[in-house]
Amino acid sequence: MCNGLLELIVAMRSILIRVTQKRNILRPLFLLPIFFVSSCAHTAGSITQSEKAFDYAWLKGQARSLSVEAYQGHEGEIPESLRNLSWDQYQELRYDREQAIWTDSASLFRAELFHLGLYFKTPVKIHRLHNGKATEIPYSTEQFDYGKSGVKGSKLPEDVGFAGFRYHFHTDWERDILSFLGASYFRAVGTEMQYGLSARGLAIDTALPSGEEFPVFTQFWLQEPEAKGGTATVYALLDTPSATGAYQFTITPGDNLVMKVDAAIYPRKKIERLGVAPLTSMYMIGENDRRAGWDWRPEIHDSDGLLINTGAGEWIWRPLTNPEQLQFNAYQDNQPKGFGLMQRDRNFEHYLDDGVFYEKRPSLWIEPLNHWGEGSVQLVEIPTLDETFDNIVAFWNPSKPVAAGEELLFSYNMVWGSQPPSQSGLAKVADTYTGIGGVVGQKRKYYSKRFVVDFAGGNLPMIGEGAGLKAKVTASSGKVELTSVRPQHHLGGFRAMFDLVPGASQDPVTIRLYLESGGAPLTETWVYQWIPPAKADRKLHNAGHLK
Repeated sequence: MCNGLLELIVAMRSILIRVTQKRNILRPLFLLPIFFVSSCAHTAGSITQSEKAFDYAWLKGQARSLSVEAYQGHEGEIPESLRNLSWDQYQELRYDREQAIWTDSASLFRAELFHLGLYFKTPVKIHRLHNGKATEIPYSTEQFDYGKSGVKGSKLPEDVGFAGFRYHFHTDWERDILSFLGASYFRAVGTEMQYGLSARGLAIDTALPSGEEFPVFTQFWLQEPEAKGGTATVYALLDTPSATGAYQFTITPGDNLVMKVDAAIYPRKKIERLGVAPLTSMYMIGENDRRAGWDWRPEIHDSDGLLINTGAGEWIWRPLTNPEQLQFNAYQDNQPKGFGLMQRDRNFEHYLDDGVFYEKRPSLWIEPLNHWGEGSVQLVEIPTLDETFDNIVAFWNPSKPVAAGEELLFSYNMVWGSQPPSQSGLAKVADTYTGIGGVVGQKRKYYSKRFVVDFAGGNLPMIGEGAGLKAKVTASSGKVELTSVRPQHHLGGFRAMFDLVPGASQDPVTIRLYLESGGAPLTETWVYQWIPPAKADRKLHNAGHLK
């Protein structure tokens, strides 16, 4: 009887939660189902205090219920001995691999847990989920080897909690394929098995003067995968002062690792800038931007461009930069087909780093699966002089204002790997170079910026000399001159070059470029933002022999 009563109570609770959004007078009735669930836990043999019924509908109800409560954060609620660890000390806190979850089953997945410490100071609850029943995994010092960290496991409390977890797949029990660690951050890999950029559950008020808010995954439920099954499922509860959220991640490893994400977000209050499916990466030095180019390596970046497939079907490539001041761009759209931060350059010789292998870093593509409506893909570029700082953020921002009491539902695929699943059929931007403008061998009489963009693929290898290939260049300000298109046989493509003469101001200039033939575009659209230097810094760099 108690099991049936529990199902009824869960349904009642879901209904009451929805009604409560409209009429707070019903809120005390929440005490009724909580009391009966507790009673059943004591009387029913199939449900105990440590084993509770769970499904995604229940999790959404929990998130919605939590959203009408005052936020209570738990950051820093860890023992003093864990708070000030160095990076090397934290690396000494190793989970005992022999205790990995599902080791003793026929699962193709195994899960290991992360210890709290260093940057990870918010305790996280992690549950095992089997046949619709959830059991919290208790922390134990026997789960970890503390090595030379200086941490005495015997002196830690019994209920410390965890920082996160990672998954291994049967193809490689040594290297993990995904990890959830810190706030709402997580990472995954494709067949290259090399971590790079990160994703987050949600971004709030990124790049606003009021300051950014970082939501936290406070609880996880790890669904036991089917025996020999190639898919795993993870559930997460998100909490932050401005919102709560329920998340379901369906994970399928492969050449590209695919995560299907279902997210239900419940704002506690008005949110000025909501970031859906946020991506976080690093760009320090590249072919088009060597502002921090004192390092011996030619390029240093996890991603080199933002790719967008608009609702109208246009493909946009926006090279990333490391600006001198924070840059913010918003690309308006309706029903986007996809966007992502890409690492297109896969040539080791362009990086020469045999320690972190930037050429193997995964790209991450977001593919909306439900109605996202009007909004914009927003890109934030933050100055950095250090490759350990993630200075690039991209996300979807709905145009509709976000208010308290709403339910916002987003469903999307996340594809981690070297190649995005969607292909335009158009030629792609292969390289972007910048430098000073003018004509080689002639004295420069005024300042201009040279832009060089190489396109490859698509139908470009078939283009003959009489095809009338043209570069269509537009700029929001300034004067475009010396435009040319020439074949690049080593790429199987073409190179477009032009100079941009800026106006007097330093206002950002937005530039668009694509190649066309007979009025039809043959390439994706290259979009760039350039901030002209101050007048005093517009050096002409003329050689002494030029007159």
